[in-house]
Amino acid sequence: MSKALSYEEQTKITRAIIKAAVLMLEFGAESKLIEDIAKRLGTALGVSSVEVSLIPSAIVLTTLSNKQTQSVTTTRRAHHKPINMSIVCDVQKMCIEVEKNKKNVDFVFQTIKNIRPNHYNKWLVVFMVGLSCACFAYLYGSDINGFIITFLAASVGMYIRQVLARKKFVLIISFISTAFVATLIASLSETFNLSTTPNIVMSASVILLAPGFPFVNSVLDAVKGYLSMGWGRWMQALLLSIATSIGIILAFALLNVKGW
Repeated sequence: MSKALSYEEQTKITRAIIKAAVLMLEFGAESKLIEDIAKRLGTALGVSSVEVSLIPSAIVLTTLSNKQTQSVTTTRRAHHKPINMSIVCDVQKMCIEVEKNKKNVDFVFQTIKNIRPNHYNKWLVVFMVGLSCACFAYLYGSDINGFIITFLAASVGMYIRQVLARKKFVLIISFISTAFVATLIASLSETFNLSTTPNIVMSASVILLAPGFPFVNSVLDAVKGYLSMGWGRWMQALLLSIATSIGIILAFALLNVKGW
């Protein structure tokens, strides 16, 4: 049975739970996982129950205590950030630690404060993304020149995407710009007859922009009953796909290339 909590204690616990939930939402966790962690964390910290309402841009969270006669409700806005599963895992580890070792709410605040994303070296990311797109082109039937051009186009595109992300550009602008630059470079394979498989080069060079994670999460959310979250994430993924298409079309129009 949950111990009796003062209103101030319950408010502090509510703030800790929603901070953890918002962190998971911002970095790409699925809705069911967010709700489960919030409820487990609330139980471990001493409240009777936790009710969570999720929308793509915010979380509304209510905690109940003292035989569910006392409630605290709070809302927090979630800002879009790059998907990072290491942070989601860190929040889950924190929840397990609170459950196992009976940690208090101050431990939660301190842990959340110390959670930082694990960043790979930016040049390693550029190289590996370029290489993966080039390998996709090769497996799809590209010649060696197409492999090299795809590597170059995807690598430059990834670098542009990183630069725009650091400058906090809107994702749609970032995707349009990245697709435009990558397609512009890949189109040279057809303009100057540098490869016998220019269509493969141009399609493979923008694979890095495929919004696979949002599409997967949207389906998972919809199947598990979180329809508003599912539609929101699906729409976000669709807009990013449209943005990628716009960038590709702009590059084709500039170079007068007919398409893939």
